[in-house]
Parts: sequence; C-alpha cells; structure tokens
Amino acid sequence: MYLTQALHRAAQQTPDLPATIAGDRVRTWAESIDRVARLAAGLRDLGCGPGDRVAMLSLNSDRYHEYLFAVPWADGVLAPVNVRWSAAEIAFSLRDAGVRILLVDETFAGLLPALRAETPDLRRVVWCGDGPAPEGTVAHEVLVAGHEPVEDARRGGDAPAGIWYTGGTTGTPKGVVLSHTNLLASALGSLASGALATPGGRLLHAAPMFHLADGAAWVARNVVGGTHVIVPSFTPGGVAEAIARHGVTDLLLVPTMIQMLVDPPETADADLSSVRRLTYGASPISEAVLQRAAKRMPTAEFVQAYGMTELSPVATLLLPEDHATDRLRRSAGRAAPHAEVRIVDAEDREVPRGTVGEIAVRGPHVMLGYWNRPDETAAAVRDGWMHTGDGGWMDPEGYVFVVDRLKDMIVTGGENVYSAEVENALAGHPAVAACAVIGVPDDEWGERVHAVVVRAPGSDPDPAELRDHVKGLIAGYKAPRSVEFVEVLPLSGAGKVLKRELRAQHWAGTDRDVS
Repeated sequence: MYLTQALHRAAQQTPDLPATIAGDRVRTWAESIDRVARLAAGLRDLGCGPGDRVAMLSLNSDRYHEYLFAVPWADGVLAPVNVRWSAAEIAFSLRDAGVRILLVDETFAGLLPALRAETPDLRRVVWCGDGPAPEGTVAHEVLVAGHEPVEDARRGGDAPAGIWYTGGTTGTPKGVVLSHTNLLASALGSLASGALATPGGRLLHAAPMFHLADGAAWVARNVVGGTHVIVPSFTPGGVAEAIARHGVTDLLLVPTMIQMLVDPPETADADLSSVRRLTYGASPISEAVLQRAAKRMPTAEFVQAYGMTELSPVATLLLPEDHATDRLRRSAGRAAPHAEVRIVDAEDREVPRGTVGEIAVRGPHVMLGYWNRPDETAAAVRDGWMHTGDGGWMDPEGYVFVVDRLKDMIVTGGENVYSAEVENALAGHPAVAACAVIGVPDDEWGERVHAVVVRAPGSDPDPAELRDHVKGLIAGYKAPRSVEFVEVLPLSGAGKVLKRELRAQHWAGTDRDVS
C-alpha cells in the first residue's frame, strides 16, 4: 500500500473531477497529478533523495495537497510543521528530523532568517505563497513549470511516510514516525465502518493540514475519491461560506470549532444543508454543543473519532446510530475495524469492565516509533500495544469511556476527579460557551477543582450558580470549588485546550511538575 496509489486510480477513473478547490482556483485530478509529478521532479532536483525529510510551514492550500503527494512521489518523507509553534520550536523540529528542504508561504516568511540561523542543515527553501518569491528561495510554481513529470517512486508499505510532531504541550516535542501501511490501515479501517466519508463527496479542510487529524481525513478522501475544498484556516464565517458556496458534504472539526461555527450570529443564516457527515474528535464534546450542531445541520450524521497521532490516528469510532442513545453519546465509541482496544492496569493486565485504567491499542496502525527515541518508543509500545496515557473504562458492549489524560486527573481530598466529566456537566449550562477544568493547589484539599470558563455572549453567570448546576448532574465533590472567567481558552494546533498553560500560573513556585 502506498499513498500515491490514489492518484493512479483517479487518473483512470475521475481525471476530470475537481481534485482541489481553493478559493477561486479549481484543479482537476488530471491537472493535480501532473503538477504533483512535476513538483516531485523539482524536489529531486533540489536534493530530495530516498528517505529525505521535506517539511512544510504553511496555512492550508491546494499547494499543501500537492506537497503531501509530491514528497512520497519523489521517494521522500513528509515532515509537516505545526504553524502555531514559535520559531525556536519549529527550528527544533527541523533539526531533530534532519530536514534539508522546507516549503513556506507568505504567512511565515518572516521566520526564515531565524530558522536558517538555527537550522544549519536546511539547504533549500521553496516558496509556496502567491506573491514574488523572496531572495534565496525557489518558487513552487517555478518548480512545477520548469520540470518534466517523473515516475512515481511508489514509496509505500512499511517505509516511513512522514514524521508528525506531537504538540509540544508536554515538554519537548516527539516526532511520530508513521508508515504508508499505518496511514492506509487507519483510513481503510475507519472507512469500513461505513460512516466516515461520503463517496465522491466534498471534504472541507478547515482544521490545519499539518495535523494528522486532517491528514487522516485527506487520506480517506483520496481512497474513496471526491474533492478537497480548502480554506486557509478556520474562521466561522469562512467555513460557513465555503460550505454554502461549494456544497461541502463532509466536515472534520474539533468541538471548539463546532461551537464557534453554530453559535455566532454571523453564521446563523448560512446554508449548511449540504453537510452529510461531521466527524469530530481531539477532545470531548458537550451535550449542549452537540445538540446545537444537530439543529443547525439536521441532514448531517455525526461521528466521533478517538485516537492519537501514534495511532495514525484512529482507535475508536462512535457511529451515527450510537449518537441516538444518551448514554453512548458520552462515550468515544467502540474499537474501529482495524483496531484492538483494551483497558489495562499498571502491570498491563486487562481490568474488569467498568474499571478505570489506561487505554491500550494494538493493530497495523500503531506507529513505527518516535524519531530517534528508542527508549521512549519501547516505553510506549509494549508487546505491540500502544499505551495512550489516557484513562478510561469499557462497558460490557465494548464502548470506551475516556475519563481524562492520566496526568490530568485531579486528586482532591483523597478522591479522584476526572476533568472531562466535570467539563461535560459544566458545558450544559446555557451561560457557558466553553470551559476547561484543572486542579490547582489547595491548603485544605491538596488540590482544588477549578473551572476556567468562557461566557456565552450576553451572559454573566455567578460562580455559585455554575457550581449548583454541576452538583445537580454529578457528585458534589466533583463540582468546581473556584471559577475563573476568561475571554478565550489557549488552544493547541489540534484544537485541544492547553491545560498546561492554565495550570502553570497556579502551580508556579511549587515543586509539582504540571507539564
């Protein structure tokens, strides 16, 4: 199996179908394939050899789509860059992966001097913006126009397809090495559920294309065929306009994006009727947001995907029919067709159903390993099982309920509190637009359950009112003892709340590691 196989099939079956729509620029599959083969020739000419890493630092675009195909076509290895990182973090990932060719757009051109200074092995920079190429770079379009197409290297199987770096929210980022088999096994297994993609449909790329969640949706769309509709980044108005203008059928959004799409007045009149499937993940979604989204997109089926980069990335799926049951909507679904899932204790023994332990996953989608980190790879993958670091439990029917990252568990007065449970209860209050729950120091309780809340527009809730609301839904000791109001929550590139940043201000000067 190899990622570029989809291009050869599209050339035979749907050459005149639009492959990419980016603004007013539409390219068919035949045009896209020709450009990929020419770009691959250009990358080879710049020194991309077998297994060489090629990075891209850019907002979403049709050129990102071409990069994702052209690098394996040239026999190279992808190294997408997190666009939300600082120059120092980006330089670390480029050095760590040994990147020698970097593609960059106008949004990040200002970082080039610092990146060149901090990445001595970086040899060539390809300009993938729309304006004139800066000095010392070669334009993406020049590479395409100036080279004849080359044959596909058909890099595939267990060969590395790419290195995706973890978000850096827990210290130094780690490069997750995934093979072609890893990525395609996850895509094919997820598609086998019958709920992930509309055949021949139109997928909107609003989540960042550097992140594997969007990358996995890209792979799945290529497998089933259809069209990629691409916006530079997520904005509620931009996404609503793209859906209405281009008849988008499939969406991949994190819960924070869903809330931002369905709640603002400026998107209230947008026509979202073309949406048939909405896949969400990265963090739990509240019942309230899910209900509002279903009301705004009544023709859409909802699918929750749970997983992580190390799992290429899907482990479990909560299918549309599962969303009809209140109890199951609180779960992350059951093992996807390609995955085996179990809950284990500290000695890797499977625990009884209903008992909280660590979620472990096995299958052909488990990563090759962490780049140049054999000890950390061995600690995470034991006997073929990827140990996720997530706490959860499984019911008798195999549904997995994720309670929290194990390191995020709050111990207050000797009781274990999982923040996801508190957040789900709190988010049901109409005055709460978004929230995060963390543990903070407390002289009496050791740790105190603390809520950080973004108010809904026009609301000014009282902390006591919010506490009472939570106590009406879950045990009283789990209710926030303190509440902090903020304008926005800090988010990672994947749309996850950066709880490390929220905790740091409370734990500064203590001896606890809040990373």
